[in-house]
Amino acid sequence: MSAPAAPRRVMWPLYAAGFTTAFGAHGIAANLGGLSDDAIGSLLALGLLLALYDGAEVLLKPLFGTLADRIGARPVMIGGLAAFALASAAYALAGEPGWLWAARLGQGAAASAFSPAASSLVARLNPAARRGRAFGSYGFYKSIGYTLGPLLGGVLVWAGGLRLLFAVMAVLGAAVAGWALAVVPGVPPLPRARQTVRDLARRLADPAFLGPTGALAAATAALSVGVGFLPVSGAAAGLGTIATGAAVSVLALCAAVVQPWAGKALDTGRLTTRAGLAAGLALAAAGLAAAMLPGLPGVLLAAALIGAGTGLITPLGFAALAAVTPPERLGQTMGSAELGRELGDAGGPLLVGAIAAAATLTHGYAALAALLATGPLLLALTRYRTARATAPPR
Repeated sequence: MSAPAAPRRVMWPLYAAGFTTAFGAHGIAANLGGLSDDAIGSLLALGLLLALYDGAEVLLKPLFGTLADRIGARPVMIGGLAAFALASAAYALAGEPGWLWAARLGQGAAASAFSPAASSLVARLNPAARRGRAFGSYGFYKSIGYTLGPLLGGVLVWAGGLRLLFAVMAVLGAAVAGWALAVVPGVPPLPRARQTVRDLARRLADPAFLGPTGALAAATAALSVGVGFLPVSGAAAGLGTIATGAAVSVLALCAAVVQPWAGKALDTGRLTTRAGLAAGLALAAAGLAAAMLPGLPGVLLAAALIGAGTGLITPLGFAALAAVTPPERLGQTMGSAELGRELGDAGGPLLVGAIAAAATLTHGYAALAALLATGPLLLALTRYRTARATAPPR
């Protein structure tokens, strides 16, 4: 008999941590461009300021994931949330441009700690038979953070400026940290065998890690391209900001709705990891192909398909990683997988933007769609090779 799943009251702070990192990333990033030149200085400075958060995550997530394995995921998550609150409060209180840079860097570093630690706790607190649903719910609330961040952030900036938004972030981080401290049980670190750099490299190069992580990176690349470039396509077709904003909301909503369903389908055996990842990649590729169609129908269809594909891949990918990772290495694996997602987050828009600059945006969509479409083929090839390797000799 498998261990019972964690009570819902224990999981809620973990979902809130996922919401916090998503809200912190998009709520502020979407509203930095409205600052005066005195605060930012130039578009280059704005780009650097936007990159601080993600850059800190790329560098630090694997390190904090490993620390979570060493000392326990709970203290790393709570400490990260507390640091997020302090970094946010620094700019809310000071209000100086220099403090804005420091606060944004601090937020990114703090999210690097509590995000993989929360993912590790989602896996540790739930048996294998429930992890699909657990990661589906975690992804749902993270998607809600991505969806509401720009909207609520804009309202707060309109009402009281950027300092009010940072103040709300500080209160949110402190509240979730206190909630987790009171509710989430201690999950002690497990004994670990000594691991060399070669051991780590071998484990990260294993197809059981590369397959789900590659799918997660591809899904994040498609999501970032959809959020960033679908409004450009809509504007080129003569659509207003309301219509293009609605399209991006459709993308986020589809991703949020599909994730709990996908996790439950995995747990109940109605969906396999391999089939789900392949279907998700195919849907995301079809969405990018639909973005090549002119006008509102193409934009909306692209948003729906990319959102559905992303929502299908995310819980299945993390559940697959948890299933093949020794429990004492979950933090390290989740941090490394999050690094893969961050690289997809940056690489997708960079690829499409570079091709669009050299040719057209349609060519950029086509290139990323073709790249994602190879995913199901690679998964099928891997399955064929595995079947041949394990087949009894004739």
